[in-house]
Amino acid sequence: MASCGIVALAYLIGSVSFAVIVSRIFALPDPRSYGSGNPGATNVLRSGKRAAAALTLTGDLFKGVLAVWIAKHFGPELGANESVVALAGLGVFLGHLYPVFFRFRGGKGVATAAGVLFSFSVPVGLSVLVAWVAAFAGTRVSSLGALAASLAAPFAAWYFLGWGPVMAVILLMSVLLIWRHRANIRRLATKTEEEVV
Repeated sequence: MASCGIVALAYLIGSVSFAVIVSRIFALPDPRSYGSGNPGATNVLRSGKRAAAALTLTGDLFKGVLAVWIAKHFGPELGANESVVALAGLGVFLGHLYPVFFRFRGGKGVATAAGVLFSFSVPVGLSVLVAWVAAFAGTRVSSLGALAASLAAPFAAWYFLGWGPVMAVILLMSVLLIWRHRANIRRLATKTEEEVV
């Protein structure tokens, strides 16, 4: 029962949409109403407020870290195992994608997934970050970086962690990330994808 509580808490943490909250604080339009319609740091950046985008990125990253940290540090006392830690990572990610507090209209999950990956394993997180930077650096297209990171994550997890609950969750998150970027993939194919502002 306690294990279910940890995963449910992770989902609720993920459901906090920093893009929407930060935009309200800065008196900006709802990020779901302009640009890509995605409540994430890249779309908030299109508002022209770099500070708002930076706070959004930090918040989305931090909630991934926080959910896994809670599972790792309090889970063992409650009888939780590695599977619960892995599911907490998945829970916070799904909360970001489908936030209960914002009518299930969430972001694509890149920053939150990064927080989860670094919390699972620093080497995995760093490997995926390198893939993101390599793809983004020459193009300035955020979606390309996200897709490269999504493809790299399962291989990095397999290399550093081997097969297990964490590997399975990372694979599932990667599939979901690619699926959430399906519109971006179509625009990349037609060369109409926008660069970051």
